[in-house]
Amino acid sequence: MTVMTKREARLRRHRRVRAKVSGTAERPRLLVFRSNRGIFAQLIDDAGGRTVASASWTSIAGTASGSKTEQAREVGKTLAATAKKAGVERVVFDRGGYLYHGRVKALAEGAREGGLQF
Repeated sequence: MTVMTKREARLRRHRRVRAKVSGTAERPRLLVFRSNRGIFAQLIDDAGGRTVASASWTSIAGTASGSKTEQAREVGKTLAATAKKAGVERVVFDRGGYLYHGRVKALAEGAREGGLQF
């Protein structure tokens, strides 16, 4: 019996969630990817196979100083503003196999503060 790495375990959780969650044009999927250096978020229309909006820690460089958690909140607010321009109000949250805690939670709260509903 082999032991899974952290990455393999996360990808397994992500596949399990993706079997149940998909985005549409009216309600795209808010996908979160967390790296050691920063955080990325996209709004994906799975039915059409396209990315509606995206934001990352590199797009807010200079505006958000402080911890990575604070940067994640700013990424969420930036994504919400970009989504509003694209005409998106409601989304389905896909945490990407990560725990809803820390940076992932901060990004979600920032998106809610920006006006996204999920």
